[in-house]
Amino acid sequence: MRVSPTVASSPEKVRTSPYDASVGRQPLLNALRRHWPEYVMEGVELGLYMISACAFVVLLEYPTSSVHQALPDPALRRVLLGIAMSMTAIGIIYSPLGQRSGAHFNPAVTFTFFRLGKVELWDTAFYGAAQFLGGLLGVVLSALVLGELVAHPSVRYAATVPGMAGVGVAFLAEVVISFLQMSLILRFSNTPRLARFTGLFAGAMIATYISLEAPYSGMSMNPARTFASAMPAHIWTALWLYFTAPPLGMLLAAELYVRQYGIHKVFCAKLHHHNDKRCIFHCNWKQLSVAGDQL
Repeated sequence: MRVSPTVASSPEKVRTSPYDASVGRQPLLNALRRHWPEYVMEGVELGLYMISACAFVVLLEYPTSSVHQALPDPALRRVLLGIAMSMTAIGIIYSPLGQRSGAHFNPAVTFTFFRLGKVELWDTAFYGAAQFLGGLLGVVLSALVLGELVAHPSVRYAATVPGMAGVGVAFLAEVVISFLQMSLILRFSNTPRLARFTGLFAGAMIATYISLEAPYSGMSMNPARTFASAMPAHIWTALWLYFTAPPLGMLLAAELYVRQYGIHKVFCAKLHHHNDKRCIFHCNWKQLSVAGDQL
């Protein structure tokens, strides 16, 4: 699935943000000057996600928590954690922040859309940097507020590590759930009747993965999410796995989608586009929305 520069910059893929004649002369500084609000939003989004993760893991897993003591079944606690994180993700996707930035809050998602020709190189780089920094700051803030609760061995800063089945199974599990997640995002966000529901179904899948897959890999799908917990916890177990498996799974999903439907059927990199917020991507959303109006 190769996206040539000609395809990525064709007249059909026009940005909805104003044209700037200086674009191209200093691409790094231009990207930073024009798109810094979206970069900040991406960092805030993953920061909020990590704050929610730390808080709910403390609530459900800290030994003296009343909720933990009332729910002795770990499978039930995972289901509740999945629902909580699903609602967190949905809230972020449909929030004003997510509507404008595209609600990736995951470098693997951003890189996949870069590979699909929807995101510029420097936007990809700054999105990734913001996501890593924002996620880490979210965990640090959680540690400042929750103190030893989030550092307890049963919580471990909501770290993701391979389960008892081993690293190989964890790697495969991360590839599979990342593949499924990106497949869902591409099919829903590029289908007129389903596009507005992309965030709802993506969030619902997070609940499913945490409930069923977490015992195998901890359920990450996100290099920045794993790094955010690993650094303060000093838990580096199989970190390479979480930096390679999610991008691999999502890139495979993108490859399959393009082979089935064509690169022209990838309209934008936003998860939620039914709003009036500007779009900094190579965006064909109007084409998709017109098709939806004709159905």
